[in-house]
Amino acid sequence: MKLKTLEDIGQVLYHATAFNPRHWVGDVDMSVSKEDLLQAVTELFALLRQREVSYVLVGGIALLHYVEGRNTQDLDLLLAVNDLKRVPEIALTYQDVYFGRGMYRGVQVDLLFTTNPLFQRVKEEHVSWEKFLEVEVPIATVEGLLLLKMYALPSLYRQGDFGRVSLYENDIAMLLYAYKPDVARLLEEISGYLGEGEQAALKDIIREIQSRVERFRRGLGG
Repeated sequence: MKLKTLEDIGQVLYHATAFNPRHWVGDVDMSVSKEDLLQAVTELFALLRQREVSYVLVGGIALLHYVEGRNTQDLDLLLAVNDLKRVPEIALTYQDVYFGRGMYRGVQVDLLFTTNPLFQRVKEEHVSWEKFLEVEVPIATVEGLLLLKMYALPSLYRQGDFGRVSLYENDIAMLLYAYKPDVARLLEEISGYLGEGEQAALKDIIREIQSRVERFRRGLGG
């Protein structure tokens, strides 16, 4: 489903966790009820607003604002490290220069820090304010999400992370199919944040994804 309310976000997070078989054998604490999780999501966005935290919603939840069918178990927020300090209620479990992870009342929060120049660019230039009922939330645009996904792919290939590569490539394909963005311009924009070898590899990957999307379009056209 596409997201319309903050409660929708909580529903997605709850069902993604509850229906993941890995969590049925004790890997994750499922003691948080559905109602508590929905309330926690609402409260977290209220805290961010009240503390005047400058953030951008990214990741799978942001993607669900634009396309259907994505499953995700966490909230992804792009923000500055100093802004994170305004919300000490997010209990950090991991942090490095560019990334972090924390928990807020049973909600896993993945963090992207603007110490990364591309993340800062997305925050400055690729944000849209969207209403979830009466609450306005800053969300990465289609182009912003594509830049983040494209930026991650070369690293995921090097790590041999087939699962996340497949997920990210599918995310990119869905956005390309639904919105037809200017891919050449996005590749040009991201080129300053990747090495030459990474740029070449990314162009090959994106060409393959575009070919898949076009094959699908031709198939629909008969």
